Amino acid sequence: MQTLKNDRYLRALLKQPVDKTPVWMMRQAGRYLPEYKETRKQAGDFMSLCKNAELACEVTLQPLRRYELDAAILFSDILTIPDAMGLGLYFEQGEGPRFERPINTKADVDKIGIPDPEQELQYVMNAVRTIRKALNGDVPLIGFSGSPWTLATYMVEGGSSKAFTRIKKMAFSEPATLHLLLDKLADSVTSYLNAQIAAGAQSVMIFDTWGGVLSSRDYQEFSLQYMEKIVSGLTRENEGRRVPVTLFTKNGGQWLEKIAATGCDAVGLDWTIDIADAKARVGDKVALQGNMDPSMLYAQPERIRQEVATILAGFGEGSGHVFNLGHGIHQDVPPEHAGVFVDAVHELSEQYHK
Repeated sequence: MQTLKNDRYLRALLKQPVDKTPVWMMRQAGRYLPEYKETRKQAGDFMSLCKNAELACEVTLQPLRRYELDAAILFSDILTIPDAMGLGLYFEQGEGPRFERPINTKADVDKIGIPDPEQELQYVMNAVRTIRKALNGDVPLIGFSGSPWTLATYMVEGGSSKAFTRIKKMAFSEPATLHLLLDKLADSVTSYLNAQIAAGAQSVMIFDTWGGVLSSRDYQEFSLQYMEKIVSGLTRENEGRRVPVTLFTKNGGQWLEKIAATGCDAVGLDWTIDIADAKARVGDKVALQGNMDPSMLYAQPERIRQEVATILAGFGEGSGHVFNLGHGIHQDVPPEHAGVFVDAVHELSEQYHK
């Protein structure tokens, strides 16, 4: 078993003592870095970048060369599963992801199979293996997937959406069809994440980007129960270590207790909830990840440090906090501001881990 030189992130997720609060950023390998743009140009387009293990590894490592981050996250996309199901993923300039063959009917759902992670999604596993080797035990590698509900929104809407009318129409007029789709997606995500763990991911995260567009009852029926199903099917021990699982629902603050009860190790928080309140509600049950507003990185360095100090004080003493943004870093943020953020977390958090 490879020794980890820095396991602060894994320890915090399991609420074990750490010397300072670990920090990483969602979308840390991305368009805010000039070196990322260069590599993407080399790849030709986004999916070609995802499918080239060496280049996916390169962009995963780029932010680690700049900042003292406590984890690397696999460079990939949440839509790899629907793509492997044959829906014809493509990216429109300025439009985001689209599908040539969206899911409209039960017959469409019946047609799709559960992708074999080492066949249709082998390029992702190759990237995991390549990155893990290149990290050489410096920091842990996070694997991830979209949640069934979030993947289904893209598959049914045919791409990004503002009002989610098609998927909600299916949810309310043909719930059995949607449940069939969500069930297939839950099985696919489970095998996909387990394959990432087998390939070397040391922690996994489920991104439920669109769970927050549902009502409370519908969130439990169409999103949370499927994430819970995935959590119960995941490999939780590998290479002699616990493999922590983090669930993140954007705008999910009202359901923290329910998310914490799924059996996950950590709950991701967006910036709309106060971390002190979140800790008071679920603190003993799970670790918390978050939750600075990504737009705060536009502020002057002193203001960024002030915000970091406020969030650290809100969480207070002890382990169980992984510092992160409340969502992905914006593409036009000055890279040096991200550096101020990372350094501030390490410097200002030591006092809480005496």
